[in-house]
Amino acid sequence: MQTFLVDENLRLDIFLAKILKQSRNQVASLIEKKCVKVNDKIQNKNSFKLKIGDEISVEFPPLECKEKSSFDINFDIEILYEDDDLLILNKPPNLVVHGANSVKSLTLVDWLLAKNYTLSNLGGEIRAGLVHRLDKDTSGAILIAKNNFTHQKLSEQLSDKTMGRIYLALIDLSLKEDKIIIEKSLARSQTNAIKKIAVSDKTKGSKYAKSAFINLMSNGDINLIAAKLFTGRTHQIRAHLASINRHILGDKLYGYRGKYEGRVMLHAYFLYFTHPKKKKTIFIKAPLMEDFKEILKNKFILGEIDEKISLESLLKHFNSFI
Repeated sequence: MQTFLVDENLRLDIFLAKILKQSRNQVASLIEKKCVKVNDKIQNKNSFKLKIGDEISVEFPPLECKEKSSFDINFDIEILYEDDDLLILNKPPNLVVHGANSVKSLTLVDWLLAKNYTLSNLGGEIRAGLVHRLDKDTSGAILIAKNNFTHQKLSEQLSDKTMGRIYLALIDLSLKEDKIIIEKSLARSQTNAIKKIAVSDKTKGSKYAKSAFINLMSNGDINLIAAKLFTGRTHQIRAHLASINRHILGDKLYGYRGKYEGRVMLHAYFLYFTHPKKKKTIFIKAPLMEDFKEILKNKFILGEIDEKISLESLLKHFNSFI
């Protein structure tokens, strides 16, 4: 159970969505299941008006694993870090992170539940333990919370940007400058509901987005770059690159037209955050997948690659943007 002291006169669902860093739909589900008390009384109205000084307690329901008998969990995922509070995995490509009505395949959450991990349930069963997400094709570091305290604290870091990731990507054309910042709002495409495109700030439904990119190595139609996000929009790296006519290898959705026929070559290489209980800043490196490494080996000198993508080198580049 978690307890909160109300410091604003808000609706119950709005206050909980804000404090728990969850959607109002997820909060509404908790209220409907009689998991929320206000001043020790169960409250089942989303619109209940809170007053400053009210005490809210939330009893999260136990996470139940739905049977997925049609799926055979016959693979493993590399564990990069694990303790009693959290788990960091090196997500392979071609694996959906969590379920949805449109998802008919095995997900990362299915794998976690099949391995009997105890997970937070702030995000509900479908997003069990997930603090953030990666696209299906994107590989790399992904953070899983094992309890609600850890989930909430990490979600706060995600919001205030003290948690972040540094990505590596292979693109078709070199960036025009060694370092660039792209600030373009994003909204769903009117012609493709899956795709995100860069739009003006005045477009209805658009959200401000900011990304930083650096050139690392170039060799004709294969170019290695690093990316860091200042905001966390869906497909942000892919959409911002497309807005300057640069495309990640394999990313046909956003305009790639090259010879490479594999998955989208985007990898969450470094993850950094402050451990909620240990209060230490942690940097975790997610080793590159074999398909990514194979392209690098064929196009670049390995010693130079290691130097360019070291944590020290990448932090030096990105700190220059601040």
